[in-house]
Amino acid sequence: MSKIQFHIGLFTISLLSACKTTAPPQQTVAETQPLLEIGNERFSLDDYQDSYDKNKFASDSTKALTPEEYLPLYTDLKIKVLQAKSEGKDTTLDYREEIASYRDQLAKNHLVDKELVEKLADEAYNRLKQEVRASHILVGVSEDASPADTLEAYRASIALRGRLEEGTDFGDMAARFSKDPAARTTRGDLGYFTAFQTLYPIETAAYTLPVGKISQPVRTKAGYHLIKVNDRRPNRGMVRIAHIMVKADTAGTAAQKESAKARIEEAYAQLQNGADWNMIVDKYSDDRESRKNGGLLPIFGTGQMVPEIEDAAFALTRPQSYSKPVLTMYGWHIIRLVEKRPIETFANMAPSLRKKVVTDSRGKIIEQANARRLRQKYAVQEAADQWKLVAALADSTLRTGKWDYQRAVSADWSAVTLFRIGQRQYDALSFLTYVKRKQTPRPKDASPDVIFKRYYNDYLTESLVEYEKEHLEESNPEFRSLMNEIRDGVLLSQIMEEQVWQRSLSDSTGQRNFYERNKDRYNYPERAFATIVAAKDTQTLNNVRKTLATSPYRLERKSKELLFPVNSAEIGNQQLDALNDLYIIMEKNADYVVEIAGYRATDEPEIISSTRVRNVVKYLNARNIPILRIIEKDYGSFRQSAEPERNRRVAFQFYSQSKNDVEKVYNTDAPGTVTIREGYFTKTDPLFNGFKWQTGEQTAHANGAFLWANVTKIDPPRPKTFPEARGSVINDYQKELEKQWVTRLQEKFPVKVNAQELEKIKR
Repeated sequence: MSKIQFHIGLFTISLLSACKTTAPPQQTVAETQPLLEIGNERFSLDDYQDSYDKNKFASDSTKALTPEEYLPLYTDLKIKVLQAKSEGKDTTLDYREEIASYRDQLAKNHLVDKELVEKLADEAYNRLKQEVRASHILVGVSEDASPADTLEAYRASIALRGRLEEGTDFGDMAARFSKDPAARTTRGDLGYFTAFQTLYPIETAAYTLPVGKISQPVRTKAGYHLIKVNDRRPNRGMVRIAHIMVKADTAGTAAQKESAKARIEEAYAQLQNGADWNMIVDKYSDDRESRKNGGLLPIFGTGQMVPEIEDAAFALTRPQSYSKPVLTMYGWHIIRLVEKRPIETFANMAPSLRKKVVTDSRGKIIEQANARRLRQKYAVQEAADQWKLVAALADSTLRTGKWDYQRAVSADWSAVTLFRIGQRQYDALSFLTYVKRKQTPRPKDASPDVIFKRYYNDYLTESLVEYEKEHLEESNPEFRSLMNEIRDGVLLSQIMEEQVWQRSLSDSTGQRNFYERNKDRYNYPERAFATIVAAKDTQTLNNVRKTLATSPYRLERKSKELLFPVNSAEIGNQQLDALNDLYIIMEKNADYVVEIAGYRATDEPEIISSTRVRNVVKYLNARNIPILRIIEKDYGSFRQSAEPERNRRVAFQFYSQSKNDVEKVYNTDAPGTVTIREGYFTKTDPLFNGFKWQTGEQTAHANGAFLWANVTKIDPPRPKTFPEARGSVINDYQKELEKQWVTRLQEKFPVKVNAQELEKIKR
């Protein structure tokens, strides 16, 4: 929860300021009677109605409070805020800075055209349902080029389009004339893409053109594009795969390339013969990151992976099936399908779509629409003659980003007004300083006059946004109401912390005295101390019972074995990968104890297995895993394996003192498989339903789950000691302190209620 949400949701009452309305001219209106007078402050019927509408379910979500029932809550909180203001808490620097921070954050949501954002999000979702394959030819010209250069580029693109319409091959023309650096090899082909994967103007052309047609010139920052749509197909959704990768350097020798190909074919042949996927990944894959997780890669869709992998992945239809070896720029891959997901519903995607349309190239559309709206709203008055004087300062240094108006002229530009927004004047000096601060190098074909005019338009737009932001309370009732709520919320939080919360926590004497006066409130009922296990079937339940029979508990979780060369106990790169996995497991699970078991082949020295164990222990100790969390076992040549290389291994078995760790391991693959709870239970506890109220082991079956309970003792009812009751005592003590404090405040701020006005509240 954000801090803003905290202050809005912290209190059961929303504190909203009244909104005054101006009476029509030439009319006499009787003074509106306040609903409440608290001290010298008046609160209107509208203010109370707004707060009541928001919070009438605050005490009980199933039953609305009446206006009369809500009144004491409202007045008490208003009194607290008035007290905070009387102490000057609303004038402190910390308060002003906190409110300013909230205002900046909240204003962002009210400065965006929500209707346009929603329209673009809906459009994007409809486009996401399809994938388009298109080609383009780029006629390059920068966005800041002179009108003459821009026109020349436009005419060139029109001429190219004419030749294409006459039948000239699009790919040939792209390879010859396109300024896209990749065009020589791609022949202008952009491949398949969907929404958000290219610039919005190009995307729009691709989604609106019929297949086979060529667009009119489409403008982007890079120049003019001619777009040809080659194909359309339904969105293939998202796919998750695992892979085995054998690196093959494109610049390598023929022998190196052949060796990589032979290695991937060997891996493929072993898979075909029934070998375990994870074992083959571990043995062959050069992708160190994915190798740790069985070759698993992040989920992806069209346009997010190299085409060869995409095509192979989407061609697979059955989970766990895998492809033949596939060659990419990175090397050889075998692709295994994990899962496919269709495109999500709009309801699920809407929040992320709204964020994307604001931050991708569509954001420019939203900015431009907002600028037009603000220009109309505030009737901007621009001084054309003054602009001509300022525009003369543009020179070629704007292209290099080293422009400085102070070198050009020493006039007093602070006296020159460029434009007005409302009653505020914006002088030329502020604009020139803005340009100097914002300037960046531009392309060689950029025109200084165009660059300067663009800076002016940006400065005007930013000034409009800032002006709107400063006047949001005046123009936006929703924002004004929210800010009033936050101001009162911050004050309420501060004074409650000072007068109630901190006092109740730090006053140990007051807590103890309150406990002594109210001992009869704090009692334990009859309780059973037990361990209760719920499982999906009896076999799993019995396995858990067997695990819990001996502490520390043996976990059904292991780490990769270390395999050593003959007569070697040295920790090398091959062993370090597995050891790092072991370290991560131990680091993340503080209650784990690991058994490290060493083995040797019959023809190896007897000491070699124990040396292997000791070297692993030294590694863990060096990484701050203490010896108390390690069990050493030397099995020597005992338990020989059918796989000769495994006779030279170090294996790992995890144990834990925590029943929570047992539960986590059982739920790793299928969450909810096992539930383990240990502690005190009352007779009414749902988990104890179905068990007899007696000590000993019991089994039961309820709600589709198989249950086992081991009740070790039953405690009779008894009073809680002060340490046992302290949490409840503090909570009750807070309420008493608050009640006493509010009683004092009511004497300071007497409350008058207009009963006739209260009757007007809409229920």
